[in-house]
Amino acid sequence: MSLHANKPGGLHRLFDKIASKITRASGSPAAFIAAALLVIVWAAVGPLAGFSETWQLVINTGTTIITFLMVFVIQQSQNKDTMAIQLKLNELIAAIEKADNRLIDIEDLTEDEIEVIKKKYIDLSDKSGS
Repeated sequence: MSLHANKPGGLHRLFDKIASKITRASGSPAAFIAAALLVIVWAAVGPLAGFSETWQLVINTGTTIITFLMVFVIQQSQNKDTMAIQLKLNELIAAIEKADNRLIDIEDLTEDEIEVIKKKYIDLSDKSGS
């Protein structure tokens, strides 16, 4: 079976590629330095601009727009990472003969259902004396 079967459509794939690149770039030391320098320049311009409302509006608007867009980029990357981890864990559970295969799709259960299973494992741990 090919791991690339049923690839998502063009727009989804494009967004995934862009989101991955932006996530890597925004988490880099260079991005942090650039952001810090931008804030320093903005602060230095404050006295020249008389600390006006427009001066404040520039940084507020810029950071709001960047934050708004980054929410979607970060969520895409987090969803992809979570799904990959779940699939790896599913493979490990499926490969272990004595494992409880009902745990393979546990992320699809409700929080209450997960709490019931958690209690089962806590009870099991208590009985083993751990």
